[in-house]
Amino acid sequence: MTGTRLRRGARGSPTTPGGMRLSIDEARDAAREEGEEKSAVSGELRFPSPFEVETPLGAEGWQEMYPKHVLFSEERRESEEARLWFYNGMHFPEPMTPFDIITAESFYVAIGEMSARFFCIPPAMGIDFRVLNGYVYINSIPVLDPQKVQERAQLFQRRAGHYYANWERIYEGWRERVKQEIAALRAVSFPELPDIEPDELVFAERGIGTSMSVLEGYNRVIESLFRLAQIHSEIVMIGFAAYLTFYDFCKQAFPEISDQQITGMIGAIDVSMLRPDEEFKALARRAVELGIADKFVEGRDWQEVFAELRQSDAGQAWLREWDERSDPWFYVNSGGGLQHHFRAWVDDPSPIFGALIDYIRRVERGENLERDIEAQRQERDRITAEYRELLRTDEDRKAFDELIGLVRKVYFSIEDHRFFADHWYMSTFWNKLRELGQLFVDHGFFREVDDMFYLHWTEVSQALTDLLLSWSVGGEALGPRHWPSVVERRKAILAELRKFNPPPALGVVPETIADPAIVMLWGITPDRLRAWLTPADGDGNILRGFPASSGTVEGPARVISSVNELETVQDGEILVCPVTEPSWAPIFTKVRGTVTDIGGVMSHAAIVTREYNIPAVLGTGVATKRIRTGQRIRVDGDQGIVTILD
Repeated sequence: MTGTRLRRGARGSPTTPGGMRLSIDEARDAAREEGEEKSAVSGELRFPSPFEVETPLGAEGWQEMYPKHVLFSEERRESEEARLWFYNGMHFPEPMTPFDIITAESFYVAIGEMSARFFCIPPAMGIDFRVLNGYVYINSIPVLDPQKVQERAQLFQRRAGHYYANWERIYEGWRERVKQEIAALRAVSFPELPDIEPDELVFAERGIGTSMSVLEGYNRVIESLFRLAQIHSEIVMIGFAAYLTFYDFCKQAFPEISDQQITGMIGAIDVSMLRPDEEFKALARRAVELGIADKFVEGRDWQEVFAELRQSDAGQAWLREWDERSDPWFYVNSGGGLQHHFRAWVDDPSPIFGALIDYIRRVERGENLERDIEAQRQERDRITAEYRELLRTDEDRKAFDELIGLVRKVYFSIEDHRFFADHWYMSTFWNKLRELGQLFVDHGFFREVDDMFYLHWTEVSQALTDLLLSWSVGGEALGPRHWPSVVERRKAILAELRKFNPPPALGVVPETIADPAIVMLWGITPDRLRAWLTPADGDGNILRGFPASSGTVEGPARVISSVNELETVQDGEILVCPVTEPSWAPIFTKVRGTVTDIGGVMSHAAIVTREYNIPAVLGTGVATKRIRTGQRIRVDGDQGIVTILD
């Protein structure tokens, strides 16, 4: 570990009831510095004001699709222009349909409450958001008063300590609560509205008709999402805080340690988010064992393949295994779960079907498809032992052992939770709403089931009241005359918004960013922001980002802008994209490296590329604009440098 200097440990951090030392000094200092410098911004470099960004031609009136409180407004102009807002392409990579904005509304309420009111994370109040030209921009709200930071730290120590001391029990209970929400969603029904209520409903003597089943069902679905967002944020915020505590300790104890070396001590995890990929590999092996591998041919549609498989006993056996593995493991979608059009594999495996075919070909060649997780763990333990040796006191070694034990236990959940909340639950949520959409289609409100997603969820509530009132009295609903034209207009607007290239950020470049989560997850730092604004100097073929996964590789680039282009990725290429999702795991067995515009060392892309041992540089800001498909590039995942060789 050449060049590593040792500081005498990370003393001064209070001890939680759970026995863990929590570092709050840096949070307090950062907040103090932010408070002192909060008016100091870059006078030379700034992103456009949100009020300067023009509406794309043909998208006029886009604001009507969203509630006023999520838009930049003249009433809040002074405060909104003084803040940095950055485009959250990691979670919302495309312009939002009106209904889909409910995911931002519910999750940011939950993140704010869990950060600011529930756990009282010392320097962070949560995340505010706005919509501009259909795209979601977010702003981290810091705690600037040092005294309040100290007060919050004391609450955080007590509350976080309880969670950390009881983590296994709490996390298992958390998974069960998500499963209960999924079961409750599945139980919701939207019955057809009958001409005459049946006798059994009347003689039940409840005095409640079918309309209430429909109305209650919709309200239950909406309430379920807001509740799930709370449950989701509970485990994520406290899990992330554990990693940051360990990170702070390492930065104090080993001043020259890299972020990659820190993450290297806690990797080699086996999480549910990677299970769909493992199930895919198992199905590939079964296709070869059953003698049906020849049915899976490059370029064939999955529906065509499945139809042919139904014609043979072996094919039917394979399809039964597909069905058995699908629930729940193929309730994973190729997006992040927060937009309705990213369908689950169980509904539409098109985006990843090519990866299944590739797995089958590799099995036929005798290749090993398994991750060498044992080798990863050995490397993890080696790095850990080397750094532990540098600690000079028993006290520091004890604190290090406690913290790394905690973070390995808790870090698991940062990625594991995504399958349950972001994929299994969200896929169920969108499909349940499609059942209501079918009811609207049956009554002429919409032409297609998914048309409902072009209404905000409060507008759907209005449309539902219109439907139930007209049905109950045998009258004429306004909806069939009103909503189809509204939907068509909004579809046209969104088509134009998809052509818009959203600025990576809005507003001023701050001198400091106090919220470490913004740095770790999104890769947003003042230096990164300035790099995005400053034309390349020196060698214009050099791009810089975060070194997310170690190793150096060269190869041809494959630039993609959406999940629909995943099937174009070829063996040995280097994936270049705005952001990746963990559900793209089958693709990571084909590519040699990964480069993204967005993401930090603790982003989901970083976690997955490390687990698959693929060199990665994230958060370049401009990779998809500077690199072309077919160009040879070099990815240095140790230094965070991408070199365009052609």
